[in-house]
Amino acid sequence: MTNAEGIDHAEGISESADRAARELRVMFSRLRRRLREVSDSQDLTPSQVSALNRLSKAGAATASGLAASEGVRPQSMAATLAALGQHGLIERRPDPEDGRRQLVTLTDAGRESAEGTRQARGEWLARAFQDTYSEEERRTVVAALTLLERLTEA
Repeated sequence: MTNAEGIDHAEGISESADRAARELRVMFSRLRRRLREVSDSQDLTPSQVSALNRLSKAGAATASGLAASEGVRPQSMAATLAALGQHGLIERRPDPEDGRRQLVTLTDAGRESAEGTRQARGEWLARAFQDTYSEEERRTVVAALTLLERLTEA
């Protein structure tokens, strides 16, 4: 189905829902790009930073578990982990429950890198909200985020 602007959207989807989805996708893409720019991890790729952050949040994991969590092929995760290992950010150790498997964990440097990235991004985002929006606009954003949270629960 084509709307007044000549843009197709799925049958049974309202024009406003289609527009909201499209604009939200574009905005999140731009925000993700900006957050990557302010990260302290300029020498790491986005997939390496993502794996580092996942290990920071979830703790030790197998390479296959990380690949599944990140939605990438095991071969891609192996390359990502090899690079993180070369940077001294991860280490591997035998899984105590299954000695045939290896668990990937962060080194102290890996924890510091993940925390530095998280802190730099958080500070940039808070400063951007402070400098860009009035108090009333920030409350509006928080209210909108409450609505958007329902998308993650669906």
